Amino acid sequence: MLRRAGKVVLSLVSVIVVTLTWYGWQFIGGINEGVATTDVFAQGLPAKPLDGAIDILLVGQDSRTDAQGNPLPREVLDMLSAGEADGERQTDTMILVHIPQNGKQAVAISFPRDSWVEFAGDYGGKHKLNGAFVYAYNDMSKTLQEQGNTDMADVDEQSKIAGRKELIATVEKFIGKPGMIDRYAEVNLSSFYEVTKSIGGIEICLNNAVREKRSGVDLPAGNQTVEGVQALGFVRQRYDLPNGDLDRIARQQAFLSGLARKVLSPDVLTSPSNISDLIGAVKKSVVLSKDWDLIEFVDQMRGLTGGNIQFRTIPTLGNASIGGADVMEVDPEAVQGFVDELTADADAQKPPPAPATTTSGPPAIPGADQVTVDVFDGSGTDSTGTSTQNTLTDKGFRPGEQVTLDARDSTVVRYAPGGEAALELLQQALGRTFTAEPDSDVEPGRLRVLLGQDLADPAAGSSPGGGPAEPGSAEPEAGEQDSSEPGGGAAAEPEEPPITAAGVPCVN
Repeated sequence: MLRRAGKVVLSLVSVIVVTLTWYGWQFIGGINEGVATTDVFAQGLPAKPLDGAIDILLVGQDSRTDAQGNPLPREVLDMLSAGEADGERQTDTMILVHIPQNGKQAVAISFPRDSWVEFAGDYGGKHKLNGAFVYAYNDMSKTLQEQGNTDMADVDEQSKIAGRKELIATVEKFIGKPGMIDRYAEVNLSSFYEVTKSIGGIEICLNNAVREKRSGVDLPAGNQTVEGVQALGFVRQRYDLPNGDLDRIARQQAFLSGLARKVLSPDVLTSPSNISDLIGAVKKSVVLSKDWDLIEFVDQMRGLTGGNIQFRTIPTLGNASIGGADVMEVDPEAVQGFVDELTADADAQKPPPAPATTTSGPPAIPGADQVTVDVFDGSGTDSTGTSTQNTLTDKGFRPGEQVTLDARDSTVVRYAPGGEAALELLQQALGRTFTAEPDSDVEPGRLRVLLGQDLADPAAGSSPGGGPAEPGSAEPEAGEQDSSEPGGGAAAEPEEPPITAAGVPCVN
């Protein structure tokens, strides 16, 4: 009776694949090592797709083992109310993540599990989308055993590969884009446990209080932080929701946005120990397509921030009963048009902007060449991080990593304990004093600058040193909208704005 325990959350951890891998590689290295892989692309996989965009199918698999095939501890299953493995292999969570060539935004498109579609393989008629994997798995398993293969571990592995390939091909057929998907990420029941254990609670918001016995959820209305069993119940609940599975998808998206927001927060991104724990959890429970070079993925993801991760759901025609099965009717043409619009990437085809230039300034500061500066740009502008890094390089500092964060209010400099001399050199170079914090995660001879909205773009200031901006000159007042940005002025909001990782959406 608890056979669906946790299935709906199985791909929640997959957002980590999108938002974490390059940050982890920057700080602790070796992100490609120790990740379980699967060979699902017959023609081989180039490190960088030919069109520059990356399209990932994120899949949740019902499994009581980790990514290496080890059984989950009994206490984990008991904690998650997971019951016993029932042999089912439906992929109840399927999300297509599209990241254009510029890597500055991502759209995650959810597919309801009961969507009534045609499979890519010859299995006769239409079926629920979440059955594509199991049809192919069972077919391959039967064939291999009839051929005399008695190695059940090998039969299982080959059958899983067949199931994954069928699911990829079926989704591509459904959206009218054969060959589009070039990355695959699969997670299982342990993913939810491992990652929530490593990252702590996630902030959510409920429109109404909920209490439902089968999922175990018991939460009040309003904003709150959930973890462990209640977090599982939040994303697992399927019954007693006004809009059924669509409400459950909205909860998945809200939880995913919370995970992305937390992973992209400075507290995680600037802490190698936190990142190390999170990567360790992912490696235990995530399976990636073979030859997915995560270091290559690094270069594409440098501009991603939480507000630029958008979650959408394909259009549907409502619930129906076909042959005694409860299904979700869909119009393939409408779905294809919807996906086409979200993956058009008009902006990605524009030539990249010219590199920022710096003006000549005072000579290098003595001693600066012994200090490396990492710049984390939370200023909310496109150029402040680059301009700050250029200014510091001109002053003689060694350039370190340059990372884009979600906007933050104030600038903070973190330095190694005992590194006050390096801090003074930085403040001299930028012509002002910043809030500073000693941080044992920062290596000696290194500084970590978290830029906030209080720091004017040095390129726009009165000097290359990046002194304070003139009063009233730089940013709009709080609540004022910049009409030069897309959507500025009096444009009306869409009736149902998509969930993003910028805020905490309230859901049923």
